[in-house]
Amino acid sequence: MEKFDGSDYRPERDDARLDKQMDRVKLATRDGIPKTLAAISKECGDPEASVSAQLRHLRKDRHGAHTVDKIYFSQGIYLYKVTLNDRSIAST
Repeated sequence: MEKFDGSDYRPERDDARLDKQMDRVKLATRDGIPKTLAAISKECGDPEASVSAQLRHLRKDRHGAHTVDKIYFSQGIYLYKVTLNDRSIAST
């Protein structure tokens, strides 16, 4: 089974980049504080669409089946609260 999804996804080209991106999203959300996509994106330095994709991946069994709560905030804006099952990311 491939690590990620997408019609343009190529493991040999994309896995290292997407793994690092997922690590940045985990680091930005490991505090459990609900944040908007924009806030996570700013902290990670990755586009909002990429952050959104990584949040979806975090829910999948192959990426740890972490809990990602989507909380309505206002005017179509949502907050994302991530509870990681695996605290293997070192504190910085």
